[in-house]
Amino acid sequence: MLPLIVFAVGIAFYNYKQDRSDATRRVLENVRSMRLVLDSEVQRMTGGLQVLALTDSLRNDDFVNFRSIALGFLEQYGKSGLVLISDSKGRILFSSTTEDTASLPPRGNMAIVERLFAIKAPQYSDLFNGVYNHRQVLTVEVPVFRDGEVVYDLCFSPPIGIFQTLVEKQRPNTEWTVSLLDTTGTVFARVPNPGETFGKRAAPSLYAEMFRSDEAALSSVSLDGIALASAYTRSHLTGWTVAAGVPESSLIAPLWRNIAITSLIGGVLLLIGLTFAVRMATTIARGEMLHNLLVEELNHRVKNTLALMQAIAVQTFRSASRDERTKFEGRLSALAEAHNLLSQEKWAGSELRDVIARALQPFLLANPDRIRMSGPAVPLSPRLAVVLSMIVHEIATNAAKYGALSNETGRVTLDWEVIADIPKPRLRLIWTETGGPPVTEPVRRGFGSRLIERSARDQLGGEATVDFLPRGVVCTVTCVLDETR
Repeated sequence: MLPLIVFAVGIAFYNYKQDRSDATRRVLENVRSMRLVLDSEVQRMTGGLQVLALTDSLRNDDFVNFRSIALGFLEQYGKSGLVLISDSKGRILFSSTTEDTASLPPRGNMAIVERLFAIKAPQYSDLFNGVYNHRQVLTVEVPVFRDGEVVYDLCFSPPIGIFQTLVEKQRPNTEWTVSLLDTTGTVFARVPNPGETFGKRAAPSLYAEMFRSDEAALSSVSLDGIALASAYTRSHLTGWTVAAGVPESSLIAPLWRNIAITSLIGGVLLLIGLTFAVRMATTIARGEMLHNLLVEELNHRVKNTLALMQAIAVQTFRSASRDERTKFEGRLSALAEAHNLLSQEKWAGSELRDVIARALQPFLLANPDRIRMSGPAVPLSPRLAVVLSMIVHEIATNAAKYGALSNETGRVTLDWEVIADIPKPRLRLIWTETGGPPVTEPVRRGFGSRLIERSARDQLGGEATVDFLPRGVVCTVTCVLDETR
């Protein structure tokens, strides 16, 4: 009986180790999903700013007409957003809050201004004290080009509440701790206790680890003093880090419960077995006359042993079922990402047209008629919605930089259709550009092209192709549709 009890406890401990490993994997998958959601939101901001940087009013230094366009861009983010234009010396030439730029002090955080003029690419700041709104802010900054040279820094300071809302939506449940940190490890969005932790450095156990690699799973102690099974991943776009964790106590509680149940059942059966063993020993001592009673007691003992084996089988079956359920939950989580993001929020899914319209919103501010969309109603799962939003946004960004959206005459047609297939239907999107600059096939693929191809292949189970035709670029994306409620 004792070896059987020890064996049952070993099974419970093994299941705990498996559950903990699966929980750590789920946390890592969640932070990846949240990173995707964060990158998608930041890319949406960047794309909107890049569209603003291409407007004729800004190219002609017509800041009066540019004001209405900038205010239209800010409407989607709320009143606390701020748009600034400065030169390489940090002098403010335009502010969305006032027309009297002469009285404004020079730009704060000159290091990012200098880096933008040197690198000639979008930059993303860490948390710093804003000169104009006198509070800690983050900025997204893009260069304004003229004749191939950077002439201005177009800076957008989004409301910090946007990132806090993103974290709250991506939090799987109330037990989770989720944080967004800048490149210095400073918290700028967090649940729980956002007010007490904003602007603080990450917990020492996380801070020491997050600069060693771009992604890892680890045991840590939160700023609230709670032991967590946590994971983090760093965005290659912004350098910001998404970290999340679940309390260790929520993982170890099932272990103690299983051990207690197994020990109770084993103790009762052991006591019964010892009782019958004593009675059978007494019967043997009485001799042959009690032979029949001994046989009966022996049969009873065998039945008890079988009962214990049945209990172990039930425990093992329950463990196997829980493993399968955990695997199923793991597939649903792959954030939102992110980002996210996860999820995790009981998303009801999204309509494809709404997802595309949201992704293309920054590119429609100046001229809503430049992009025509056509296709049937297609409900998307949250996973497909997040990944397709990132892909469409990346394609549109490339068009705004180099293709049909980079001039005044270009047009884009976005068509989609659902292809009946077994076992699941497939979605095909076709992005067609016309009227843009002359098309030349690039010598090498950039990050955007790799992101589109890898997202279509790895996240959507499909493929993405780009054809550089004389009349314009044609991008085709296919993916397998998930079932939606």
